[in-house]
Amino acid sequence: MQLPFAQVDAFADRPFTGNQAGVMPLDAWLDDAVLQAIAEENNLAETAFIVPDASGEADWELRWFTPAVEIALCGHATLASGHYLLTRDPALERVRFRTRKAGVLEVAREGDGYRMALPAYPPESAEVPGLLDALGVERGEMLRHANGYDMVVLDSAEAVRALEPEFRALAAIGDTLNIVTAPGDQTDVISRVFAPAAGIDEDPVTGSAHSVLIPYWAARLGRARFTAFQASRRGGHLGCEAAGEQVILRGKCVTVIEGMFTL
Repeated sequence: MQLPFAQVDAFADRPFTGNQAGVMPLDAWLDDAVLQAIAEENNLAETAFIVPDASGEADWELRWFTPAVEIALCGHATLASGHYLLTRDPALERVRFRTRKAGVLEVAREGDGYRMALPAYPPESAEVPGLLDALGVERGEMLRHANGYDMVVLDSAEAVRALEPEFRALAAIGDTLNIVTAPGDQTDVISRVFAPAAGIDEDPVTGSAHSVLIPYWAARLGRARFTAFQASRRGGHLGCEAAGEQVILRGKCVTVIEGMFTL
């Protein structure tokens, strides 16, 4: 069996930046164990699998797998999937995805990039035992969202860039996405994101983390729109907007590989 495959750098305006995602369109769902094995073979932060949606609720069904687990929401692989489909049909202006745990998500053309809507996950103050120690920081504001997100707010972009987490200790806290953020030095906001329990020590650019970051920073900055940078080695820029129960992310994508995956 041969399956179409594309590798896309999301939140990137040139190759080798942003976050890598595999996009694989299927005629019908394969067994979950096969999907997980494909994602492990791809060894990307996420592989997105899309199947035409027969329900009429959206255009496609969408699921995301890391090399280790299926996850509930992935922003960059959703953006990559929208890019994959929209570049194949110039007449299309937008594409909608029905997901299993994050509702219906949309990617639309905007200028020379894309606009993506994700659910908003406003975080609440929380004490997370061991989190600051695992991150290697002495103090920081701790927040949490029940969908599996922990966030620590530091004082400076320099502190965010200097982080050297203990990944085994982070993974031991639980299967959560660990977000660290601060006011930016070249953008309004800076962040880094770690997910060792899901098989990803540091994620290059994390759309779903901004479901948490945007409500927090919109309230703190006192405005709905701002710019953000995720300061991984690859790095990625995002345009951010709070929109009630949704967040809007803006970014570009670059396709770097296309071919066939052979089973």
